[in-house]
Amino acid sequence: MKGKFKNFRRRKNHDNGNGNDKTSQEIKEVARKSLTNRVSTKRANYVVDTSAVIHKFIPEVIRRGIRGKIIIPNAVMAELENQANKGLEYGFIGLEEISNLHNLSKKYPVKVEFEGIRPQDMHIRYAKSGEIDALIRSIAVKYKATLITADLVQAKSAQAYKLNVIYLKPSKPEKKRGWLSRIFRKS
Repeated sequence: MKGKFKNFRRRKNHDNGNGNDKTSQEIKEVARKSLTNRVSTKRANYVVDTSAVIHKFIPEVIRRGIRGKIIIPNAVMAELENQANKGLEYGFIGLEEISNLHNLSKKYPVKVEFEGIRPQDMHIRYAKSGEIDALIRSIAVKYKATLITADLVQAKSAQAYKLNVIYLKPSKPEKKRGWLSRIFRKS
């Protein structure tokens, strides 16, 4: 049975059952169709994940009208602190964004709180398998909160658990041009 699925992860195209192959990008587009980025102005609980923080989406949804409690999982803080300790820019960006949320909570009808456990060794070891995302979702379940994310897999998983989700698609990062392409740039 092991050999049967050996090359499954490496395939670029996936058969959709009717003879048409779909690319990974097409599969993701279909997955996004059932997600929303609409914001309700009803008072509610919201849980943010790391992707929403580092893409600077939280101030955007606050300005669009969310009201209530914004819950930042301690797992998100641990992830940002870890990245900042490694000298990675997005760790510092995320910590700065969370610091700025306290100022926004003075201007808008939102309250910022921190909740949940910090990831244990097992969560960190299996982070790529979704263990830290599961910690974040469990807080959303506990508080009957809407999950705010920019991570498509996290959004679809939360949707599978019947959580309300605000999915904000990140823009594609600009490609940095190498020194050789700048020399031979067409005018």
